[in-house]
Amino acid sequence: ILGVFLTAFFASKVEHESKHSNGKGLQRPGSSAFDRVYTANQNCGHTYPTFLAMLWCAGLLCSQAPAAFAGLMYLFVRQKYFVGYLGERTQSTPGYLFGKRIILFLFLMSVAGILNYYLIFFFGSDFEMHIKTITSAISPLLLIP
Repeated sequence: ILGVFLTAFFASKVEHESKHSNGKGLQRPGSSAFDRVYTANQNCGHTYPTFLAMLWCAGLLCSQAPAAFAGLMYLFVRQKYFVGYLGERTQSTPGYLFGKRIILFLFLMSVAGILNYYLIFFFGSDFEMHIKTITSAISPLLLIP
């Protein structure tokens, strides 16, 4: 639900900037403020399906608590990226890099869950508790910039 509110916030910023530009359509060639807001909204929208897929897989295949924490962190990072993109271009870089790191963490959680499934299937060894302990210990490290 928080992701929906964040997407609605981004869309409202695009609408606000569109109304304050001279013209009635969404395309404003020459309005750099509108271009920045529109591009930031598009960039956030393009990465959102990947985030949802990784979040779902990590929560289902590995552990829900670290996946949920990483998901919340990702939403806050997207907000930081969006606001940074509205300023200077270099202000959006930390949010972008931080978002990539969170997606990588979710991907690695998914891979660990898949590997654990195959270890159970072929060898009868279950490392689920070890994987949950490791991901729970590593997830706070996502806060380090």
